[in-house]
Amino acid sequence: MSHSDTVADTEHRGMIAILPGAARPYALLARFDRPIGWWLLFWPGAWAIALAGGAIARWDLLLWFLLGSIAMRSAGCVYNDIVDRDLDRQVARTANRPLASGAVSLKAAWAWLVFLCLIGLVVLVQLNLLAVAIALGSLALVAAYPFMKRITWWPQAWLGLVFSWAALVGWAAIARELSLAGLTLYAGSIFWVIGYDTIYAIQDIEDDAIVGVRSSARAMGARVREGVGLCYLIALTLWAVAIWLVRPDWVALLALLPMAAHLLWQVATLRQGDGAGALRRFRSNRNAGFLMFAACLVVGTTL
Repeated sequence: MSHSDTVADTEHRGMIAILPGAARPYALLARFDRPIGWWLLFWPGAWAIALAGGAIARWDLLLWFLLGSIAMRSAGCVYNDIVDRDLDRQVARTANRPLASGAVSLKAAWAWLVFLCLIGLVVLVQLNLLAVAIALGSLALVAAYPFMKRITWWPQAWLGLVFSWAALVGWAAIARELSLAGLTLYAGSIFWVIGYDTIYAIQDIEDDAIVGVRSSARAMGARVREGVGLCYLIALTLWAVAIWLVRPDWVALLALLPMAAHLLWQVATLRQGDGAGALRRFRSNRNAGFLMFAACLVVGTTL
């Protein structure tokens, strides 16, 4: 993929376009122009709440999780850009990020990060003590993530641990324990994240090779489609086990069919070297997350 084909990492449209000029760099730093990240962080927690049987009685918790996902995903992006600001200047897709371009100072970025974390703290106080403890346990994983691309070919696996963590929090918030079903749901989400973030990383293969950044897309090479397919197959298998543990009925497993069909479409139509196509398939995981939520809702509310 040539630089001319590179999909820019910031977009000055929608909400961003109507913000005052001084506010735009901070909105872009928090990726408010790319809400897909909120949804990908939110869905595993929503799945857990639904599969544990709390989606209707604790519908308010779904809203709190959504707010927390927005705040903490934004905080994570700010932190990631603080750590990666020098690398970002060397990659065409990320060179115009606010810190890399100088639109936001390092000091201002840290202040913005603290504010976003305070919003996350408001969400935390809505949870029981076990859920709070589990949520806080993710902080070390989050802090380490930006460095993974420097030391491992599989930073996507670490991202899977981080972006799936809400499944553990959501399960504990409803069930007040961590059962095997909740842990299996979490494990399946990890492989889902590895799959979709590998698709995302296809955009950066050439630039990553130049600057020495590692990724699962580079590790898989010409077999990236098969690799993503395997990750999705493992995810579906683990989710089937989680559903079976909650409701041991073969009919319940049929709820997974729409999600399976969507993931199959992603893999079947994925083309290495097609950055724009990879981005579309990556973003389609917002819809995939909803399909999985519907499956968990059906199973969790028909016990």
